Amino acid sequence: MILIIDDDTAVRTSLSFLLKRAGYTTEAVLGPKEAIPAIRATTPRLILMDMNFTLTTTGEEGIRLLRQVKILCPEVPVILMTAWGSIQLAVQGMQAGAFDFITKPWNNLMLLNTIQTALQLSDQENNKKIPYDPTTSNHYHKIIGKSPALMEILGTITRIAPTNASVLITGESGTGKELIAEAIHNNSPRVNAPFVKVNLGGLTQSLFESEMFGHKKGAFTDAYTDRTGRFEMADRGTIFLDEIGDLEHSSQVKLLRVLQDQTFEALGDSRPRKVDVRVVSATNHDLREMVAQRTFREDLYYRINLITLHLPPLRERTEDIPLLVRHFADRQTVATNHPPVEITSAAMTYLRQLPYPGNIRELKNLVERTILVSGKTRLDTADFTAQTNPVPATMQTPTLDGLTLDELEKQMIIRALEKHAGNLSHVAAALGISRAALYRRLEKYGIQTDKQ
Repeated sequence: MILIIDDDTAVRTSLSFLLKRAGYTTEAVLGPKEAIPAIRATTPRLILMDMNFTLTTTGEEGIRLLRQVKILCPEVPVILMTAWGSIQLAVQGMQAGAFDFITKPWNNLMLLNTIQTALQLSDQENNKKIPYDPTTSNHYHKIIGKSPALMEILGTITRIAPTNASVLITGESGTGKELIAEAIHNNSPRVNAPFVKVNLGGLTQSLFESEMFGHKKGAFTDAYTDRTGRFEMADRGTIFLDEIGDLEHSSQVKLLRVLQDQTFEALGDSRPRKVDVRVVSATNHDLREMVAQRTFREDLYYRINLITLHLPPLRERTEDIPLLVRHFADRQTVATNHPPVEITSAAMTYLRQLPYPGNIRELKNLVERTILVSGKTRLDTADFTAQTNPVPATMQTPTLDGLTLDELEKQMIIRALEKHAGNLSHVAAALGISRAALYRRLEKYGIQTDKQ
């Protein structure tokens, strides 16, 4: 049974009709006074409740009722309803334990998807002792490893992939967040629909709307043809918002609107367009800290992280390194028609001891570079150390005295460019940052390079 709590008769009637038509049993009450006895009499599977009752607009009654509900039945998911202008109330509700929030007037499809997701995750939580074996799926073939930390992540993906829950993937640069996002999509009912990737770190404010929502011909000076936005491309599929922590603050509001009701308007077109997309985001930033510093919107944070997956750095899953090395070596030899490569046990031990600030991306570059440079069919420790030696003395920083943090960063980038012959992928991996972040720093410091 789904319990609806709202003092507006029209809302109660509309929601009851919508949910009954979708196959749910409902009960509707008009406020906190009636809600508590109803909950005590029959524990609902889900509660859909307004934040304001009677003539109040502060949301205090709603927050108080939510806290009472979480005491009486803490395992029951609660979805809050609020007006767009009162989203801060919903954020307070999320902090108090609500599952999710929707804004009035609601999108019927979005609401039903949210309810279905809440019930699916609640059922899984109640049956979490059921064993999962993610290795039986062929949709994980791109993910290499067998460490307990990785197996736990794949098990979580197996449970959440069938739902529409938004997922936030966190972890250092190079840990494989995009592969995890693909695995979520490939193990979901949306597998045959598009998987659309967007690097938000590379989008300026001026490009954001056109790239994400599309534009009509003539919408601005250079709009010579119609353009389909990324959200429309991802309709019925999954959109992967990479480096969401780098999104400019002004663009965060625009993103929140489309995530909230999955409706948007292309530039130059006043006609609202609806989409059905699942949202998976990724970042190497601490979004909680960014929320505290007011550089990332708290309401957007709660919208994207219904489920959070944290990928451990490679140095914390060293048992996966031999498997990754073998995988990258085999792939490189096939791609370059190189004879099969043997890697000695001593070399493998050495590789397991490296810190890898660039994580899997750095390991991949190291293996491929060593095979190409050495040309050997048997690689020993010396072959890898030749590629990981410290920067020669002539390239080391002469002194740190008098240099600002920006000057130090600029010098590090210049030396990394010299060491890696301008290969930006290798430079980014060596510095432990993404290519998009490297591009921004090159532009910031006016560093010129003609290699990609």
